[in-house]
Amino acid sequence: MTPHNSAFKGDFAPYVLFPGDPARSLHVARNFMENARQVTGIRGMTGYTGTWKGVPVSVMSGGMGGPSAGIYAYELYTEYGVEAIIRIGTSGGLQKNVEPGDIVFALTASTDSAWARQYRLEGNYSPSVTYSLLERAVGIARKHGFPFHAGMVFSSDLFSSYNALGEDSWKTWARMGALVQDMETYALYSTAAWTGRKALSILTMTDSCVTGASLSDGERMIGLEPMIRTALDCVSDSAGTMVDA
Repeated sequence: MTPHNSAFKGDFAPYVLFPGDPARSLHVARNFMENARQVTGIRGMTGYTGTWKGVPVSVMSGGMGGPSAGIYAYELYTEYGVEAIIRIGTSGGLQKNVEPGDIVFALTASTDSAWARQYRLEGNYSPSVTYSLLERAVGIARKHGFPFHAGMVFSSDLFSSYNALGEDSWKTWARMGALVQDMETYALYSTAAWTGRKALSILTMTDSCVTGASLSDGERMIGLEPMIRTALDCVSDSAGTMVDA
């Protein structure tokens, strides 16, 4: 066990789905996984392990923000031997062509966070996705006909609506090509790189900063299903191929 995780070694599958919201972790366990059992729940960050199409898989919430996600991801990688983490998160849209409910695959992440300072790099670090996971996930989205985009995301320490610089502060990141804004992808990708493990961030755009369109509370869980199914099928397609890059 760790200070933030009450699971025992062997409780987590090699692949872990990683929402921020504990309610989404429970939703995945109850509605998608077979034989799911809870393995942790410290600080309300619930984790479950079961199977999807006969393949072992876990889901664990990582909280809100890069520091929280980074702590849980680091412990999953280093203490529990997890090979790959697939983030299943929500995001705010920064481009007009990204519609509510669309999937966004994060190729890389930019940030306003100080997260990478811990690595003492002489420059600005841009972490990126594990390509083998991305390739599988894109193929799955195409197969199912799920609308998707792939590109840079902006992981911020600030929620755009509460930014003291104003609600339009996102526009400069949109001009530089960021598709959506979340809070956790940068920390996850950096942690995966540091620990030599795999990561993929799949985001559903739920609220557009550009048009104001959004998924309602009633639509939100249903609207997240394409992202969840893509992540789970990525796990089942990856079974037996964990040694690739």
